[in-house]
Amino acid sequence: MRIWCLVAVAALLISSCDSAVDEPAETVPVAPEPISITDAKPQDAPAFAKVETSKAESGREFLSGPQINARRSAEQYLSMTGFSREGLIQQLSSDAGEGYSVSDATAAVDSLSVDWNENAAKSASQYLSMSGFSCKGLIEQLSSSAGDEYTVSQATYGAHQAGAC
Repeated sequence: MRIWCLVAVAALLISSCDSAVDEPAETVPVAPEPISITDAKPQDAPAFAKVETSKAESGREFLSGPQINARRSAEQYLSMTGFSREGLIQQLSSDAGEGYSVSDATAAVDSLSVDWNENAAKSASQYLSMSGFSCKGLIEQLSSSAGDEYTVSQATYGAHQAGAC
């Protein structure tokens, strides 16, 4: 029985090959060219593909979905106002803020390329636009754990840049 099946399959293949030869060439379907990884564009990726930030692009490990979302939130916050690294992590992980886990918020913030000195200067300028501060008072506000939580060095830079010192 098996030999008969093999003979039948072989005969079918031979006959289909003969009929394919008789057909005009333009009716033979052409397979699309494969897309190499280097040629691929974002729209070529399947919808379920995991979005990752490459280590080469960011200098960090790959980010998970929640970390990517936290990164997007962090970028939005930084576009509106100045934040210290610690203050931004707190904002992202706080129940009153975004509610991300501390580890996801930390990974997101650390994946960004941020000039914390410039953020301290931005925060210092915002404080000075609302109220008067001495140089020392502004540095304390910017570096305090009850304030913005910049490092003393960042706070000093910010206060000087904003014109308080």
